[in-house]
Amino acid sequence: ILAVLPPHATRGSIRPEKMPLRSRCRSSQKATESVKNYLCPLGPSLQPSARLATGPQQEQRTFYEFRTYSIRPDQNSVFLKLTNEKIHLRTAHSQLIGYWTVEYGGLNKVFHIWQYDSYSQRAAVRAALAQDPSWISEYISKALPLLTAQDNEVSYLVPWSRLKSPPQQGGVFELATFRMRPGGPAVWGGAFQAAMSAHDAPGYGKLLGAFHSEFGLLNRVHALWWFESADHRAECRHKAHTDARVVAAVRNSVAHLDSQRNQLMFPCPFSPMK
Repeated sequence: ILAVLPPHATRGSIRPEKMPLRSRCRSSQKATESVKNYLCPLGPSLQPSARLATGPQQEQRTFYEFRTYSIRPDQNSVFLKLTNEKIHLRTAHSQLIGYWTVEYGGLNKVFHIWQYDSYSQRAAVRAALAQDPSWISEYISKALPLLTAQDNEVSYLVPWSRLKSPPQQGGVFELATFRMRPGGPAVWGGAFQAAMSAHDAPGYGKLLGAFHSEFGLLNRVHALWWFESADHRAECRHKAHTDARVVAAVRNSVAHLDSQRNQLMFPCPFSPMK
């Protein structure tokens, strides 16, 4: 103990064996307190904690893989036709949540979400697909030449969000992607939730799910919205800008924001979510 005390803690001190027993006990207690104060001089409230998480811990094993494919501009319709005809070969292996074409915010792109119960399940699915002759010959061999790029990201639903279905079919979807400043949900989680709820609760859009990235670009959160139409989305956005509660919530959230990207998407005919 004495070896880690500051120099003044032992200067001019009496040898412990020469002290009365009561004094020795008090001296030992003071020495222990000195060590605590030296190692954590700002007080017991800032003592190191065993819980080092920067936000609510992920309790669900289920994760969602976000995939974005960029298609050769002259082959867009060919790719969509092929996928429409052969997607059943892929959905036989794992669950498809939704499949969309990007209308605004990126041309000649498709965005799709796949659900997995664990990483071992995903690994087994990928291994099975690699050994599926129909999938390889009827789809992959024909689809890959039509693509210019692929991107994927693993994400989880944020703890307060649940995946929901649209209230009706035939609408449009918006994927709003926010790149938050480093620090994690402990820093910006509350403000982000408040901003989403300020839009969702009054009906300025239907929030279908809020996700945070695990693999891919980090500190990224996604909000998947549903609207009756593109014009309905524009009308809701205009109304939200006049709502003081929304303005205040968004102002608090953007203090933690680095960048934002929005995509308006149309569901494909074979998309489960549409």
